[in-house]
Amino acid sequence: MVLGKARGRRITLAIPISKHFLYKCPVDNLRAYYSFMPIAKYSLAALDCPDPVALASFYSKITDFEVVVAHNDKNGNPHWVELKENGVTRIAFQRVEKYTKPTWPEGPIPQQAHLDFNVEDLNEAEAKLLAIGAVKSTIQTSSNPEENFRVYFDPAGHPFCLVSA
Repeated sequence: MVLGKARGRRITLAIPISKHFLYKCPVDNLRAYYSFMPIAKYSLAALDCPDPVALASFYSKITDFEVVVAHNDKNGNPHWVELKENGVTRIAFQRVEKYTKPTWPEGPIPQQAHLDFNVEDLNEAEAKLLAIGAVKSTIQTSSNPEENFRVYFDPAGHPFCLVSA
């Protein structure tokens, strides 16, 4: 942020937005500038589950990400487990003692969130998913077999989708 020249009583700020764009605004109008700035930087998605190591291992088989136990509870049991890709956490799993599976697509316990994974071949990826413990949903949101996505459940009951890339 660079303080510009005073023009009369008004001071203008020159604020670099990107390499090629400079936003100029009067000091008394900084609220407009801050509307361009993000509030936070996205970090990761975390899923509640009864066994974070088991669920992280399941998703590790899909993504080939590294399983890392980040935090243990006071009894030494894994409480927060992360999947990391090149040292960056991508998905986390948190132990919830009284966890209840979602009842997707309807019911008393909504899905709350789901993950999508891009694949080259839906049929090939589906066979591999079923072999590691995924369950194909009996309800697919499309009856078209040529559709580009399919819905499954992980071992903790979270719905997730394979999407044809």
